[in-house]
This record gives sequence, structure tokens and C-alpha cells, in this order.
Amino acid sequence: MAVSTQCFHLFLLLCCLQTCLSEKDERGFTGTETNDGVWVSPQARKALSSNLTTVFLPIIYIIVFAVGLPTNALAIWVFLFRTKTKHPSSIYMANLAVSDLLFIIWVPLKIAYHFNSNNWIYGEGLCKVMVAFFYGNMYCSIAFIACISVQRYWAVVHPLSQRQKDNRLAIGISVTIWLLVWLITIPLYLYDQEVRVTNLDIYTCHDVIRPSQKKIAAGYFLTMGTLGFVAPTIVIIISYILILRALRNSMADPAIAKKRRKAVVLIITVLVMFLVCFTPSNIMLLVHYILLLGEAHNNLYGFYITTLCLASLNSCFDPFIYYFISEDFRDHVKNTFLCRSERTVERMRVSFSALKYSKKNNTYTSSSGNNPTQSTEC
Repeated sequence: MAVSTQCFHLFLLLCCLQTCLSEKDERGFTGTETNDGVWVSPQARKALSSNLTTVFLPIIYIIVFAVGLPTNALAIWVFLFRTKTKHPSSIYMANLAVSDLLFIIWVPLKIAYHFNSNNWIYGEGLCKVMVAFFYGNMYCSIAFIACISVQRYWAVVHPLSQRQKDNRLAIGISVTIWLLVWLITIPLYLYDQEVRVTNLDIYTCHDVIRPSQKKIAAGYFLTMGTLGFVAPTIVIIISYILILRALRNSMADPAIAKKRRKAVVLIITVLVMFLVCFTPSNIMLLVHYILLLGEAHNNLYGFYITTLCLASLNSCFDPFIYYFISEDFRDHVKNTFLCRSERTVERMRVSFSALKYSKKNNTYTSSSGNNPTQSTEC
């Protein structure tokens, strides 16, 4: 899955890069500021009316919404109502699902916006809220993925440590992350996100920046890109490298080698999916705003918004990487769809564990040694 996803991303990014580089004279989605709004260049008009922004982006967002909404909602349901024993990893994963879900519920507005030829009709206030939720939950997801990687490091490298079993610490860290992320989204409310493009007679949401506010936006996103992506990514990479080193040292024992190999494959998959989803968008974010500050003729905005859209695919992948790969989680999901209550599931578990199958006699015997029950054969 990771290889096919990488090829898919590479193909899409190459197509977008060709589109962006063909607009050599574009100064980006800024322009000449007037009393009525911003007068953008012909190249910017072409980009705002192109199939890239009015067809391709909304189609990707439709996929994100269609897959991400039910899978993340199901993950939260299982955690709240089906999981009895909570541990730090499950707490972080539940917060990750909540973050992804809060990201996804605003996607329909982006779909409508792009299908409406990038014309925002819902007002300045809702535009600011959507942008804040979009970026806030993206960086929230990155932070919780970093927490999960550190938690896995403690579980594998220091399995006897009490720190990796402390739910209170996990809850405290989760609350802190939510508070910090939402505090640092406050600047997004302090400058215009909805801007009228006078020569297209449309209102854009976050796509056009007023030249007078360019430095504020650039300074904010350069800081967010560094603190919200670069720092957590370093933590994630170091954690998984240390985990892989510890797992490699235990491969000599044939009894656990198979399980260790599965764990290695899972870790590599998680790391690759994270880097594929988030690295292009955040690198392009930094590059775009650096070029914007430098008055570059082409600030690669089309490339940037495409990689940002592709980053949203991570909300679809997270449930399958962190939840559905777990046998316990799959059992919870199965029982949920079969409408089995926790009491019913517990009774079934006790009933099956009370019977022992004897291959020699082809019988089931109770654990108390009572009369055997002959098994039925087809």
C-alpha cells in the first residue's frame, strides 16, 4: 500500500509541478491592492479558474470525506463505548481520530468552495474558522502521531517503565497539545482570509493574500511549519530508528522473530506514510512563503495547495494504520456491526475459554474435567 501510494502522490505532484512551472510570470496569489479588494495578474486568474483548483482538488477532498468520516467516527465509537481498558497509546490514538474527524467535517465547505470556481459565499467569519480548523487539526494530528511514536518507543525499548503505563501523563499531554495548537491558530483570525478578487468578481478564502498583510501571513506560516512539522518529525524519526534498532537486536530469537518482523514492517509503513503525506506539503509551505517574501515571479502556490490537499489523505490512512491493523480493534468493530453488547461478548469469551479441544479424542472437554462432549463433524 505504501509503494502504490508513493507512486500515486509522485504522479499527481509531477502533473501539478508542470502546471505551476508553466506560469513563469506569476507573482502568486497576491496582486495590486485596491479599495474594493485585490486585482490579480492574468496568470493568477488562470490558476484560480483552472481544472487544478476547480476539479482536481475537490475530487480529492470528496475521497477524504467519504473514507475518513466513517472510519474515524467508528474509531472514536469503539474507543468510547467498546474499549474497557484504556492505556496511553489508545488515548493518543483516540485524540488522533478526534483531530482527523474535526479536520474532515470542514472538508465539505472546501469542496463547495472549489466547485464554485473558488468563490467563497459563506462570509469572512466562517472562512477564518475553516482555515483555523484546517491547519490546527493538521498540526494536531502531527503532534499526536509524534506522541504515539514516543509511546511505542517506551513500550518496546523500556517495557517495564511506569511512564509508558501512566494514563494521567497521556491525558495531560493530550490536553496540552489541544490548548497549544488552538492558541497558535489565533493569528489566523487577526488578518483577512476572505479577499475579493476584483477582476474575477469572486471572494476567495485563504487563496489570495492582501499585499499589505503578506508579511504577517508569511511569518506565521514559517513559524508554524518549523514548530508544527519539523520538530515533531525529528521526534518521530528518532523514536522509530531507536525502536527498529531494539527490534533488530531481538531478531536472533526464532520464537519471536516473526512477530518482530511484522512490527518492523508496520513501523516502516507508518513512517513512510507520514513522510509521504506531510513532508511535501510542509516543505512547499516553507518554500512558498519564503518565495512570497522574496517577491519571486513564481512562488509555486499551485504546487503548494496540491500538496496540502494530498496531506489531507493522511486522515483516511490513519484509521487503517493505527486502528484496523489491531486484531482487538477489528473484533470490536465486528461486534459493533453484529450488534453484540459487551456483556454478550464477555459471555462468549468465557464460554469458549471454558472448553478445551482434544485433538486426540476429537472431543471438547470442560476445564473442570466433567464429561466430554462429542464434537460434531460435517
